[in-house]
Amino acid sequence: MTAEQPRLEIRNLTRSFAGREVVRGVSLNVAPGQVTCLLGPSGCGKSTTLRIIAGVDSQDSGDLYIDGELICGGTTFVPPEERSVGLMFQDFALFPHLSVADNVAFGLNGNRAANRKRADELLDRVGLGSYGHNYPHELSGGEQQRVALARAIAPRPRILLMDEPFSGLDNRLRDGIRDETLSILKEEGTAVLLVTHEPEEAMRMADEIALMRDGRIVQRGAPYNIYNTPVDRAAAAFFSDVNVIRGRSNGALTATPFGDFLTPGVADGAEVEIVIRPQHLKIDFDRGGKGPAPSPDHGVWACGRVERARFIGNESLVEFVMDSDGTRLKATVPSVFLPKRDTALWIAIRRDRCFVFPVGG
Repeated sequence: MTAEQPRLEIRNLTRSFAGREVVRGVSLNVAPGQVTCLLGPSGCGKSTTLRIIAGVDSQDSGDLYIDGELICGGTTFVPPEERSVGLMFQDFALFPHLSVADNVAFGLNGNRAANRKRADELLDRVGLGSYGHNYPHELSGGEQQRVALARAIAPRPRILLMDEPFSGLDNRLRDGIRDETLSILKEEGTAVLLVTHEPEEAMRMADEIALMRDGRIVQRGAPYNIYNTPVDRAAAAFFSDVNVIRGRSNGALTATPFGDFLTPGVADGAEVEIVIRPQHLKIDFDRGGKGPAPSPDHGVWACGRVERARFIGNESLVEFVMDSDGTRLKATVPSVFLPKRDTALWIAIRRDRCFVFPVGG
């Protein structure tokens, strides 16, 4: 394998069930030591793609390569057990009649002493070195998850496939265990393909995110890039709440309550959506809606009235109705900010944080 060659390469995979195409021309590369996340809503084709890579399902067309070798495609089909692909699922699937150490060593070839040594080493790495003689029912959910991780990487798979592996964990445990898992996988140099429907998990763990929708990958990139340069409104909205301001293009400009926006390349009269996340609305806290609008140096300000305000942990969510046209907007404010209903406030938006999309484009 050359330095440039991906550990996993899938080319134009398709798969249909009962005449419905659930995987539609999916192509993806994963390098050794890289964590790539297939992110998307339930039913978009993520798990089916994973099953094809694992060899427990077959594509209708397309090719799959591991370290440059064709694994399935055309008349070639390498059985699952010969692919050096590890699997890790949300239910952990530990054997209740085997000890923790025997669970970890279950998939290993070689003599018992060598297998036990490998199991003990991995249990130490996941912080369960003294639990080898215990049984799965004696462990917490988080501990069982770490045993499942140790078992998955024990045979040193070239690729590890993870299907919603943390969804069954308590929120208090999830972040710490995800971080531990990521550290171990990086040390092992395993190529990882993680499936999840949770954007936060993808952002936290992935080197690259492949956003899926209706069986297709609609956008790929590093978490920062995919978050800050979404391909369309739906992609932006998948990662967070968004505000949408609608208008019509007129001479490459679209009028909004916050002034005209440049919309080059959009036909005159075409409908446009200007998308902005709640954290990028600015509120004039000092004067409320009294007096003239604040200085235009800080953007074009428009007056809105509070419809509802709620404290949601480390920030407040304030919902507005704009005076000019009735547009409804949401803003998040750090700490506690709970203005009363019908309070008038001046609001501006960060233009450098807005996304402009033609409707239907």
